[in-house]
Amino acid sequence: MLRLRKLVHFTIPVTDLDRAEAFYTGLLGFKRVRRSGHMCFLRCGDDLFVLTHSEKPVDPNPPDRHEIHTAFLAVGAEYDAALKTLGEAGVRVFLEEARDRGTFQGRSAYFHDPDGNVIEIIDLANDPLADA
Repeated sequence: MLRLRKLVHFTIPVTDLDRAEAFYTGLLGFKRVRRSGHMCFLRCGDDLFVLTHSEKPVDPNPPDRHEIHTAFLAVGAEYDAALKTLGEAGVRVFLEEARDRGTFQGRSAYFHDPDGNVIEIIDLANDPLADA
């Protein structure tokens, strides 16, 4: 069995790297670490993710479904401010929910990036690893 230690990064496919970088840094507030060729490396707290230009976009969800998504933490008032900022920028939140069961409990909101990737922001009310 492999012994892997942690997630290093994940990749979000995009068709227009400039547009995606502007959305993720300008609106969502992630910090650009570097950009090289067809990739833009971004930081979220202590974690990294990569926007990668894709000539074959991935569209795994039916319209306004959220089974395949990327989730980011926004705590308390930060969550409320994020919803306000998204609304003011004309980004449509297509689902809001408050889960009190399951692995990830708390308030969450789902929206699309400019390429249709589903992004979730969540205000966690529990420690998902508490029972792991």
